[in-house]
Amino acid sequence: MATPLLILTILSLVAAGIDAGHNVTISLLDSAIARGADGTPPAYAYSPGFGDGVDNWHVFLENVDDCLNRCRYPLGSSAKLISTKNGSVPFEGMLNNNSTFNPDFYNWHMFKIFYCDGSSFMSNVEDVDTKHNLTYRGARIYDAMMEELLPIGMGNAKNALLSGTSAGGLATILHCDKFQSLFHKTTRVKFVSDTGFFVHGQDYLD
Repeated sequence: MATPLLILTILSLVAAGIDAGHNVTISLLDSAIARGADGTPPAYAYSPGFGDGVDNWHVFLENVDDCLNRCRYPLGSSAKLISTKNGSVPFEGMLNNNSTFNPDFYNWHMFKIFYCDGSSFMSNVEDVDTKHNLTYRGARIYDAMMEELLPIGMGNAKNALLSGTSAGGLATILHCDKFQSLFHKTTRVKFVSDTGFFVHGQDYLD
């Protein structure tokens, strides 16, 4: 007879497989002014809404810190992101289109903004940092992405959610008012900052 621990392990593995999410194609926004840290166009992934969620939008901001190191890896370079991920990424958690694991948002439009600018999509510097060969145009990335979304339906959303994790959570806090200003007064706009508040203090591991 299977032990309770074995049963729980099997159920956990099954659940993990179901909650693997759905793969979404990575696209590039080839804007003349919006550029990521390494100078390549910013990347995004879009999963259209369906059913009674077609008037609802969820915009997710990924990690955007430490651009000097991250521009060498998928988290900070669109070119490396696409080549490493084979052109697509899984939408999991609050981006999952499975109603069992994401009952509140599963059929919403889901738009994930990748990229690293080093300042939570707040920087707006025209000149390239020649010492490190970095571009700081995060604010332009954010604005260009919003301009892309509004005409295809987000401007008429009934519900809109801006969320992010870690440095993306900080970006959510910094952009919440600006995001809300995009919508009609009748649109319900909410924000979720997941581990996005950073305390200035000694690391507890030190």
